[in-house]
Amino acid sequence: GWCPLSPAGAQTTQLLVEPPWTPAVQWDRVTLTCQGSGTPDATTWYKDGQRWRQKGPDQFIVTESGTYRCDRPVTGLSPSVSILNVEGVDGDGYRLVLQVPARALLEGDTVTLRCRV
Repeated sequence: GWCPLSPAGAQTTQLLVEPPWTPAVQWDRVTLTCQGSGTPDATTWYKDGQRWRQKGPDQFIVTESGTYRCDRPVTGLSPSVSILNVEGVDGDGYRLVLQVPARALLEGDTVTLRCRV
């Protein structure tokens, strides 16, 4: 599979989020995919800083909010991704989340924002 290169030229482990919005919210039925070198079924998952699944699959659907990372045998530990249950509550008790595309953005880009209630 695709694996980006760090500035030093070394392969890294990436944690991909689908749908690709940030912040990621649990009610979107978020899928996390760990991309890196090594056997796919040798992925170790961490949730909230604790080892959570060892020798697990490289992809799963999130059922609990939290902060996730994955580790692959060759490329190592991924950056963390937070999956939120509630981003904020306004004065009327509505749960509001303002999402942006989970990709690099440059000044001048056209951006679609999502306000979720």
